[in-house]
Amino acid sequence: MPPLDPGGFAEFYQANFNRIATQIYAYIGDHAEAQDLTQEAFYRALDRWKVVRQFHDPGAWVRRVAWNLATSRLRRVKVALRYLARQREEVAEAPTPDRVALVQALATLPVRHRRAIVLHYLAHLSTAEIAAHEDVAEGTVRSWLTRGRAQLAAYFQEPKGVELSVQAVNG
Repeated sequence: MPPLDPGGFAEFYQANFNRIATQIYAYIGDHAEAQDLTQEAFYRALDRWKVVRQFHDPGAWVRRVAWNLATSRLRRVKVALRYLARQREEVAEAPTPDRVALVQALATLPVRHRRAIVLHYLAHLSTAEIAAHEDVAEGTVRSWLTRGRAQLAAYFQEPKGVELSVQAVNG
């Protein structure tokens, strides 16, 4: 570790820190990050102060180190953002009102009728395939489908009072 203040480093630091940190801030747009990067550049200068202080413009050396650190930081952020963009989950569209109504209607059916309707109409299985899947006779599956369709039809029918009200308004 270097001595606490070798050869005027404290004066050099005070004279140059704010100017370099401001330049880095303008480059990356994050004040705290700019200060951290500038601190890191000055630490590296302190670590090599015997050589750096002999340069024509030690401040330019520190600025270049800070600039390089900032550029590396921006590259890492860019890579991280690209990675996160690839990891983003696809957002599913909101269900349509018809889909919501169908799900609600299916929920009113007995479990076996609902399963038969779903397997037949959504999974496109035949009554024979459903019967094999459920370990029942094919006639039983046809019965479940018939009853399930009837219950769904009744669910989606408008009450007769509503039809009369509409006719009276349009009347």
